[in-house]
This record gives sequence, structure tokens and C-alpha cells, in this order.
Amino acid sequence: MASWYDHPQYFDMVFRDETAAEVRFFEQAFSRYAQGTVRRVLEPGCGSGRLVAEMAARGYELTGVDLSQPMLDYLARRLRRRGLDAELRCEDMTCMDFKQPFDAAFCTFNTFRHLTDEQAAIEHLRNVASHLRTGGLYILGFHLIPLDADPECTERWKAKHGGTTVHVTLKVIDFDRKIRREMLRVSVKAEKKSGEIERIRSEFPLRIYTPVQARNLLRKVADVFDIAGIYDFDYDIDEEREFDNDLTDALFVLKRR
Repeated sequence: MASWYDHPQYFDMVFRDETAAEVRFFEQAFSRYAQGTVRRVLEPGCGSGRLVAEMAARGYELTGVDLSQPMLDYLARRLRRRGLDAELRCEDMTCMDFKQPFDAAFCTFNTFRHLTDEQAAIEHLRNVASHLRTGGLYILGFHLIPLDADPECTERWKAKHGGTTVHVTLKVIDFDRKIRREMLRVSVKAEKKSGEIERIRSEFPLRIYTPVQARNLLRKVADVFDIAGIYDFDYDIDEEREFDNDLTDALFVLKRR
């Protein structure tokens, strides 16, 4: 069973339509919430690097961290093609080590939920905080599970680029509120211009957060982070959200104390 993280070209196609809205939000949040100029930016869990490349193209100094070497290799090739530069590291995002502080960091679209226990989540948040200057921002986005969530969730996407069409089905195959973990199965069917069809299926766990559980987690790092703003995956800087049970697609702007 191959991991779709070993096929970054397909992974990238599925999420690339979100890039423009995310990057626009980042820059608006920098302007509204950060103290001082934002120049050095970190993305833990950068994956195929669509955001690293776009932010680098806008003149920021980017560092991308990921555990998948195929993803980082894909990103390195992408940067070379575009004549861009960024520091890339293959390492755990709970124990990153940098000599110079960053002005901002971001981690969106559920990458954070790959940290499947409380200790790892807190270690990550504190590790990011330790590498942000005072007044710097961490933009953190992940889905929250409503109390009436359907554990039988299935989602489907279709994306096309360069003559290749990718069909993706994401299915929750196990859901356990007690241990706060769901197991996802991602099935990919790639139809290439040549007529070749490639199929990939991978399974991985994600940590479950209700709004209350997310609030409790952020309280445990309140000595290093303030919640400067709360948004959702619409990425509308003028539409702040309440931290309540209706918040499901959560986007937190955390500010380093």
C-alpha cells in the first residue's frame, strides 16, 4: 500500500486551488496582527511546497520542514524551475532547531492533526513559539469535529493539470472519540494523458479535536501564545469567527507573547 505522500505531484494537484486564498490571508494577517515587518517565514509540515514556493515568489525568506523526503525533493525541483530559493529540512516538526528567529509561521489544512497525541501537539506549539520573535505570528489551521459529527464521512475531489486528471476519495474508516483518533483512507486514481492509469491507496491516523478540546489545548500554551484572531477556511480577514461549537474549519492566528 503506497503512501500518497510519496506521490507529491498528485498531492499537490488536489490542494493547489487553495493557494491564492491562503497566501492572500497570510499577508493580510501579517499586516493586521504582526508587530514589525514579516520577512523570515517558517512552514512546518510543508509537504509539496505550494505555499513555500508562492511565498518565496513574493519575496519572503522561506524555510520548509517535512518528514517526507519525496515531498521535499519535489519542492526543490519546483523552486529550481521557478528560480526561487528556500531552506528545506527533513525533520520532525516537534523538535526543530534554528539559530535565527522567524517573523511568522503557518501550518494549515490539518497537517497539525498528524500529531496524534497531546504531548506531541504541545511540544510542536512550544517548539514553534521558541523560534518566533516576540510579536511574531503562527497561523494554524485544522478541522474541528462537531459533537454530532458523522463518523461515516466520505469526501471526493477531482483535479486536472497538464493532461493528468486525479480523482481522490477520502474515507473515514475508523473513528474513536475516546482515544481521539480517526483513521483515514485516501484512494487516488490518476488518469494520465498517455492513457496510463495509476492507483494509490494509503491510510493514516489523525487526532480528533472538538472546539472544547482545541480551546483546552491552546490554553496549555497561553504562556507563549495569545489568540489574536479566529477565522475559517474561507480565508476572509474581515470575517472573524467565535470560538464556539459552530467552528469546524478553524484557522487560528496565534501571536507570540
